[in-house]
Amino acid sequence: MKTDLRQEHNSKQDAIEVVADYGDLCGEGPLWDERKQILYWTDIDGKKFYRFLWNERRHELLHDGFQVNGACMQENGGFVVTNSSGVWLWDTQSKPTQLASEADGKECLLNDCIADPEGRVYSGSYHFNPNGPAAPSFLFRVDTDGSVHVVDEGIQFANGLAFSPDGSTLYFSDSVARCVYAYDWHRRTGNLSNRRVFVRLPREEGFPDGLTVDSEGFLWCAHWFGACVTRYDPDGKRERKLMFPATQTSSLAFGGADLNVIFVTSAALSNMLETAPFGYDPQKVFVGGRLYQVKSDVQGRNEHRSRIRE
Repeated sequence: MKTDLRQEHNSKQDAIEVVADYGDLCGEGPLWDERKQILYWTDIDGKKFYRFLWNERRHELLHDGFQVNGACMQENGGFVVTNSSGVWLWDTQSKPTQLASEADGKECLLNDCIADPEGRVYSGSYHFNPNGPAAPSFLFRVDTDGSVHVVDEGIQFANGLAFSPDGSTLYFSDSVARCVYAYDWHRRTGNLSNRRVFVRLPREEGFPDGLTVDSEGFLWCAHWFGACVTRYDPDGKRERKLMFPATQTSSLAFGGADLNVIFVTSAALSNMLETAPFGYDPQKVFVGGRLYQVKSDVQGRNEHRSRIRE
């Protein structure tokens, strides 16, 4: 049944549309604001932060010169930002305020982030050494008082995060390990337990990057080097694959007035080629740099908002 369903969805895939083409070096972090009907996204390497105003069908550069690797919308406005220097509070109109550059003696070299139902924020660090073992990476939690704590270790290269609809499970992609983990999330403390492999990608399918969960509790994953996003049921079985023109598909988010449009970012700068599928040649493919959209037959969910204080 699963195989037949995947084939049916692949054959009926709606047309991919280009929303914006800024040639983003590392387009990432699409984030839908349901209150303002705005999609935000970032170019990490280009240090640019954009927005797409859905009702006007207009996009623009919102800020230039500040690195945004991941962002969460704050309940009272502005963002929590994670980047290679740590954790920040930022309203895009004034200078960012740094909350932390390290936690528990560990460097906060941070990638994607996500808010939990209680307003905390999770983000992981990323270290990559093309010539051998890299420094260890960690998963961190930012509590609402602004303090930062290590919540898991044994990470190779932290990437996307997503919560199940009931909040009981946190999904987390480790790109170099080529797997998506699942944790039990504990509401009262914010602690994580019972880490297990939810899905592991073979090298020929690229590595897992950005994640999101839809209203039916299925996990979506962007495949860097894979030119696709995939949908997995709660048991980790792949239900469908959507193909995209760019090989470095980096992340995705549901948005639009009915939360049935999938926005997908991509990256123009070839990166981490040492982990690419065997035979991959960036000179023979379109690597990326565009923001795409495609209509879906399932709805997404609104992201939780952070409530971090200085």
